[in-house]
Amino acid sequence: MRISRPGLAIGLFLITLLLAWVFHATGVIQNDTARNISIPETLTFPLQVKAAYNGEKIFFRYRWPTKQPHIYHDMLRYQDGKWQRIGKSPVGSQPQGIYEDRVTMLVDDGRVPEFGKYGGYVTVGNQMRFFTDEADAETVKAHPYLGQKQGKSDVRKYLPATRTNPADWTSIVPEPELNALREAGYFLDLWHWRAHRANPVGKSDDQFVAEYRYGDAGSGVYTTNWDSENNRPRWMFDRDKVGFAALTWSDLAQNRLGFDDIYYLREADAIPYDPDHAWQDDDTLPRRLLRPGSGSHADISVTGQGRWQAGYWDVTLERALDTGHPLDDKAFVHKQMYWVAFAVHRNASGGRWHYVSLPATVGMERNAQLRAVRFKGAEPDWQQEWTEVTVFYPGQVSWPLLTSEAHAGADRIAQDVPVASRHTPRQLAHYGVEMEFNAAIINHWFWTLVAGVLLIIGFGFALVHTLHTETRG
Repeated sequence: MRISRPGLAIGLFLITLLLAWVFHATGVIQNDTARNISIPETLTFPLQVKAAYNGEKIFFRYRWPTKQPHIYHDMLRYQDGKWQRIGKSPVGSQPQGIYEDRVTMLVDDGRVPEFGKYGGYVTVGNQMRFFTDEADAETVKAHPYLGQKQGKSDVRKYLPATRTNPADWTSIVPEPELNALREAGYFLDLWHWRAHRANPVGKSDDQFVAEYRYGDAGSGVYTTNWDSENNRPRWMFDRDKVGFAALTWSDLAQNRLGFDDIYYLREADAIPYDPDHAWQDDDTLPRRLLRPGSGSHADISVTGQGRWQAGYWDVTLERALDTGHPLDDKAFVHKQMYWVAFAVHRNASGGRWHYVSLPATVGMERNAQLRAVRFKGAEPDWQQEWTEVTVFYPGQVSWPLLTSEAHAGADRIAQDVPVASRHTPRQLAHYGVEMEFNAAIINHWFWTLVAGVLLIIGFGFALVHTLHTETRG
């Protein structure tokens, strides 16, 4: 069968129309766990904060929305004669809900100059843990300082001046210079509250960011309940104290254990693991053992009880104004100004799948974005209004990217223009998502352009030949 030239022209037009529609309508924003990509449904939400202090302590109160609390974390489930780990830090949300909620706060007293303008962005280096191009564990272990001396196997937060080239995580400055930077106050104090690994014992993790994200000196408020030599837990519940040797997996899977139940393993309630116990399938033990902590690592406590109620977490943390640990903590002084930035993990998410804020000022009885109110007595009455901060999903935007030619605003950063003067949190969230799919977006745009050009050509070809046919007729 012979196809007429007008029919061929119309057919070409319809094919190019179909191609244009396909490329225009096909989305590129898709989760890809193989590339460590998982985009939350909600890109921003409000975090409310208050601050107050007396002559000895400072208090920060945090309140944020989430549909339900996640207070379980990292469990060991007995199945077919073996202990299996459930709840390892996931890509995005942990599908069984076994990952704790968290709130964190970075604090600076002005001695990290970039922080007051760009917040947590300055801590995000290259090839970070959970990024698509994250550094290989063996490569990190082989690094003479991070791996061989510090025993690390991944790249976490670090500050720019701790590298000779901030875009290269391996380029750590000599150790004497690291020590001098820290003694000069070039580090960020990190308050790190965890719903499972700290809250049940009334504590918060206390850390700092310098050339890496470290825990403060002393022992932390949790340790790992795992004997790697024998592939089994180190501790179990003391039946004489709590009434059972292990949790039941179905209670966790169906979210039956709440704040008034025992869903965590404390040092005071634990005994050494007994391999001769009659372990049954679905017996479950927490993979973390909670303890009081010691030294600088245990400086931050929970005031009252961190609780979720009616759709909101409400957590208050307290710490001495001056802990006496100047290499780990920033001391708070009456009438001084500070800079803070917040982050929240919710919906059973871990790793980099958190929400962050832009930097905000804290004034010690001074006007600032967040005014810390001075009071008398043991605890504040919290009569002041909440300060609302928008937290947003940051994607994989790093400091090396922001200061490179790939970022159109790099010249503004070079001029010390604060990020808040140019972008809103919502804009930054969309920018973060766009950068995760930058290559796919460019590729999609190219083929959409090609399809569009072909559509125009096809339409013109069909029109010319149709008119030519009609003229001849």
